[in-house]
Amino acid sequence: MQSSTQVDFYPILMQTLLAVGFVATTIAVSNFLGPKRSSINKDKNFECGVESVGNARIPFSVKYFLVAILFVLFDVEVIFMYPWAVNFREMGFEGFYKMGIFMTLLVVGFFYVIKKKGLEWE
Repeated sequence: MQSSTQVDFYPILMQTLLAVGFVATTIAVSNFLGPKRSSINKDKNFECGVESVGNARIPFSVKYFLVAILFVLFDVEVIFMYPWAVNFREMGFEGFYKMGIFMTLLVVGFFYVIKKKGLEWE
């Protein structure tokens, strides 16, 4: 068994100090050398070129969150297909059968969402 001493960690410490020092130096130098022009227009809030109007606390429709959750759900389910596709031959008929069950449940769930009009905007 190989034991380590504090001397073995000096390269890691030096690299960490070098990285933190580089970032701090870069921020400090850019603060001193950068332009300092302040005006009313420069100090305004800016959001994608659109002027902010009204209250930012407007409630979102529940449909928005439902569509987002369904997207994540179906996206994660599709991710499960990649390992299956890579190991398709090794899994044999048993893997094919299990993926058939998985795909059937996925399609049934998708048709259920369509029937309940979960993806329709009003």
